[in-house]
Amino acid sequence: MTQDTPGTPRQSGSQWYDSEAGPLVRPYAMTGGRTTSGPSGVRLDLIALVTLDPAAPRADDTALGPEHRTLIELCRPETQSVAELSAGADLPVGVVRVLLGDLLESGRVTVSLPVPPAQLPDERILREVIEGLKAL
Repeated sequence: MTQDTPGTPRQSGSQWYDSEAGPLVRPYAMTGGRTTSGPSGVRLDLIALVTLDPAAPRADDTALGPEHRTLIELCRPETQSVAELSAGADLPVGVVRVLLGDLLESGRVTVSLPVPPAQLPDERILREVIEGLKAL
């Protein structure tokens, strides 16, 4: 079968290749059909910072999928946010969250979650502390 219109497969056996988009792998195939980031229940915000655990084994572990290894390699040089990892790996954020949950559970990465605004100190209190320190 030849390509008649954009987006159709080139050959009869190549339903996993789109000439314009490249190889097609559905997100649910990368996560094994999972939509949550593991039993830990950690909600990974877009600005959560992901750091490679220095004691973690190298990324050539055969138990990891290629997407897991890509995320590890992106974290190797420096800490990355979930949004940066999603862009760097060219994967949807939902997929990255699930994959990071796997890496978090296996101890390969650590995640620093942002402080919720409700838990931040009130600005009035901070100003009083500053004024008190100036008075010393």
